[in-house]
Amino acid sequence: MTIRAVVRGVGHYLPERVVPNSEFEATLDTSDEWIRTRSGIERRHFAAEGQTTSDLATRAAKAALEHAGIAADDLDAVIVATSTPDLTFPSVATMVQSALGMTRGFGFDVQAVCAGFVYALTNANALIVAGQVDRVLVIGAETFSRIMDWTDRSTCVLFGDGAGAVVLERQQGSGTKDDRGILAADLHSDGRYRDMLYVDGGVSSTGTSGYLRMQGNALFRQAVEKLTSTADAALDKAGLGHGDVDWIVPHQANIRIIAGTAKKLGVSMDRVVLTVADHGNTSAASIPLALSVGVERGQIKPGDLLVTEAIGGGLAWGSVVLRW
Repeated sequence: MTIRAVVRGVGHYLPERVVPNSEFEATLDTSDEWIRTRSGIERRHFAAEGQTTSDLATRAAKAALEHAGIAADDLDAVIVATSTPDLTFPSVATMVQSALGMTRGFGFDVQAVCAGFVYALTNANALIVAGQVDRVLVIGAETFSRIMDWTDRSTCVLFGDGAGAVVLERQQGSGTKDDRGILAADLHSDGRYRDMLYVDGGVSSTGTSGYLRMQGNALFRQAVEKLTSTADAALDKAGLGHGDVDWIVPHQANIRIIAGTAKKLGVSMDRVVLTVADHGNTSAASIPLALSVGVERGQIKPGDLLVTEAIGGGLAWGSVVLRW
């Protein structure tokens, strides 16, 4: 028998404030049409004053636990993917652990920007397969509105805040590609591309949080190629092909990147879970948000084969193949 990390529950949370594209027209040389045609984004959510990443993460975590039908103390670990933590330390994961009333196990954060959830999911899978844990809560949560330069129309209109969570559980499988759970993962990074997407601040450099900076056109060219290759690699590791895929659940950065990747993978857009229009780019939160929304919509069903893929600052990119 083979140990698999199987999704038992999902959940998400979006802040109450909804910001339509038109809100930017008063302060920037931009328009709803300009934003929509270049990104596919129509609106996004921003955290309220005083609302932190751990607040969003905790709300998503509670929804996932309820969906899974388990209590916080049934968990062995909490892993949070984020680039916008409440504090330099301690980790957001330990804050969530406390907020849930979880008195056992451990928690830690993963920082791989937009690819963070894929990295966190892969780490959780490794812990389960190694026999270290039985159940892991994996969260992607961001408050990117805190690191936006509101004078830069090329970046500040693209990002939003939110959180998504999944509960992974150790189960026995047959060792075949028909098993439920994570079947394969593929991770990469290349620090030579760091200037394409970064924040110009930090503890040991400026002592400030800084603002997000991005070379959009250069990043776009890297994204489609790297997302396609990592998805192909993960499918190959799982012994599967494009025709086996029921749903692509991509990082929701830009509709043109999503469409370009789907085309190269030979998957039609009606088999892609899309939330970018309503959420914008929520970085590490975007894939778990899309997973939860996909289940809520009735798109993702038990037995479906999913491919998740993402690319973010670093550059860091990767993919996970799992059967729901």
